[in-house]
Amino acid sequence: MKKYLIAGLGNIGSEYEFTRHNIGFMTLDRLAHRSGVPFTLQRHAYVGQYTLKGNHITLIKPTTFMNLSGKAVHYWLDAEKIPIENLLVLTDDIALPFGTLRLRIKGSPAGHNGLKNIDEWLNTQQYARLRIGIGNDFPKGKQVEYVLGRFNDDQTLKLPALLDRAADCVESFVLAGAHATMNKFNSVG
Repeated sequence: MKKYLIAGLGNIGSEYEFTRHNIGFMTLDRLAHRSGVPFTLQRHAYVGQYTLKGNHITLIKPTTFMNLSGKAVHYWLDAEKIPIENLLVLTDDIALPFGTLRLRIKGSPAGHNGLKNIDEWLNTQQYARLRIGIGNDFPKGKQVEYVLGRFNDDQTLKLPALLDRAADCVESFVLAGAHATMNKFNSVG
């Protein structure tokens, strides 16, 4: 049985719920709902675990806040003895149009502080990440307000389909591998 760690990035607390920055958490919530898996508060994260066609999947939503996510990712990789090639980190990306998915098997943090912290804790950039496009429709100097803001009406209507596609992408990563998944999902939705 292969083991996978799927880490959705976001910020805990009701004030951050349903914000653009929490789309990683929201995707994990979609996966957990599909699988009937509850999240429980454990060390450094809310954790849900289930089996998908013989693969053991651990979902984590770090409780360390997004910019300090590396501690939780590092802990759960070690605790579950999951190889780094079976790690997938889900995060928002303002450089991608809303609805776009970009899976990469390695890469730089590209200014994303959550990924930067994971890089530091793991001492590598050689892990898969799924960037979920949230767009960049904000005035100059208003990036923080945008990413910590709630989805607009048009985005809210399209959000369920985006979360379904992102969840499908995660399951494809587990079942078909990174390269086949990139070929299938790395496009505008």
